[in-house]
Amino acid sequence: MVPEQLEVRLPDDVRLHVVSAGPVDAEVTVVLLHGWTLDGRSWHRQLAGLRERFGDRVRVVTYDACGHGRSSCMALRTATLAQLGDDLAAVLEEVVPRGGVVLVGHSMGGMTVMEYAHRHPAHFAARVAGLVFVSTTAEGHTHTVYGLSPRVARLIRLAETTGAGVLARCGSWRPPRALLRALRPSLRWLLFGDRCDPADIRLVTSAVAHASLRSIGGFRASIGTQHRLDTLAALGHLPAAALVGDRDRLTPPPCAKSIAAALPTAALTVCPGAGHMLMMERPDEVNQALAAVLRRVLPRSPGRLAATVRPDDLPTPPAGESVAASGPADQGVGTAG
Repeated sequence: MVPEQLEVRLPDDVRLHVVSAGPVDAEVTVVLLHGWTLDGRSWHRQLAGLRERFGDRVRVVTYDACGHGRSSCMALRTATLAQLGDDLAAVLEEVVPRGGVVLVGHSMGGMTVMEYAHRHPAHFAARVAGLVFVSTTAEGHTHTVYGLSPRVARLIRLAETTGAGVLARCGSWRPPRALLRALRPSLRWLLFGDRCDPADIRLVTSAVAHASLRSIGGFRASIGTQHRLDTLAALGHLPAAALVGDRDRLTPPPCAKSIAAALPTAALTVCPGAGHMLMMERPDEVNQALAAVLRRVLPRSPGRLAATVRPDDLPTPPAGESVAASGPADQGVGTAG
């Protein structure tokens, strides 16, 4: 099926670029939300995986957040996670007006899901049937040390937040492509783990090149300060999964572990050697976790045959990876957020 290109116009006149694949009367709609400075293309391996596993039973919707990809830029005052939570509610109202929804958020996309749940609890409760959090956090920059010493991390964060304030005032201008090509080694170090497909770093570089300077700088403040563990604790009845790479320099394993602890039904998957771009680096693990949540959701759809979980849909990690299929997670231990 050829994906359908849509546009959602928000009350503030921002236009969101939306892509929909699958029948509008599918049993469940999966909404994929990308990370900071990225766009909907980052989910291309999940789009293919969902089509292969579920066919027309599942509709998939992706969209570029305001100021990202092919969506228009927003006013600086609305470059906040609160606005992104409101935007998600608006997209669901217009593009997915009925039926169960599984929300899948990477980094800032996961934080958008939490903000939607916090700001629109009744709407969330009526619509959302499952959750998947990929390389994200509910605690702002609490655990972010970039893989460095805490002292060096504090200096980097100070420089980053100062620079973000400058970029936020640059409006809808985009980063120069020549500069981004020069920064590819830095992006590769910051965002990826042991392995990186050259096509993936090219896609990430292209996505950053399409993000407005206002969005690169403007969202940084609310990303760093958001705390939504209490919001997640009220969602513990939903089928859920949380995934993270053990080389993630932006949202390291403690971020995912605290999310899984707040959601007792969540399956926690820690991928050895992987960084922040988990849906690209470890697409099989992400697809399996999403499939496991979907197979718990699909039987609840009225008038349809119940599905059973296949063994390969359960998140079975390679040696060294930690998975908690149920119950609280063990305690303990920007660009593209």
